Amino acid sequence: MKKLWKTVFDWLDERLGLNDLYKATLDRPEPKGNWWNTLGSASLFLFVMQGLTGIFLTVYYTPSPDHAYDSIQYIMTGVQFGWLIRGIHHWGASLMVIVVFIHLLRVFATASYKYPRELNWIFGVGLLILTLGMGFTGYLLPWNQKAFWATTVGTAIAGSVPGVGEFILKALRGGPDLSALTLSRFFSAHIWILPALLVALIGVHVFLVVKNGESAFPEKEE
Repeated sequence: MKKLWKTVFDWLDERLGLNDLYKATLDRPEPKGNWWNTLGSASLFLFVMQGLTGIFLTVYYTPSPDHAYDSIQYIMTGVQFGWLIRGIHHWGASLMVIVVFIHLLRVFATASYKYPRELNWIFGVGLLILTLGMGFTGYLLPWNQKAFWATTVGTAIAGSVPGVGEFILKALRGGPDLSALTLSRFFSAHIWILPALLVALIGVHVFLVVKNGESAFPEKEE
């Protein structure tokens, strides 16, 4: 079996240059550091985990006011290990926000946003905003009382922005109040728009990390 896998890998390597890709992206020295340097990788792992569990949930979820809550209850009680998958997705969302925030805090505290990593800092802030957007749009999807009123308050806060508040409020809700259109918009943003933007920014972010290298912790003065 091992010989078979080696043959397959060699065949693909000749045509795709997998070894060259590995050497260019992963086979490089890492700065001396500690677990703080793993926060970026942890954020990426959580994003992948959220994507995989989200795909599973989407198979059973129905984005309509009449069936959204019942579909969540079916996932929790009628689907084998559905409660576990939803639990991982629910708590993973909160954990991802925390890890991404701490990651940016570490970058700021160690001044790793300076030359030549200014663009990566900007993309990192964008990733934090999109992560918060994922959490906000996903919070409404269970369509229970807590989700309904939390989203009502959240969108009202966004609607209080001077000048453009009314436009933002209508864009989020699809009207003056929360409705089926609001749920549909949040669902679309949660599973298509925001994930696509996240994947694009993560790709650029990782490319810049590979290009400029990871930042090392400042050395203590003797």
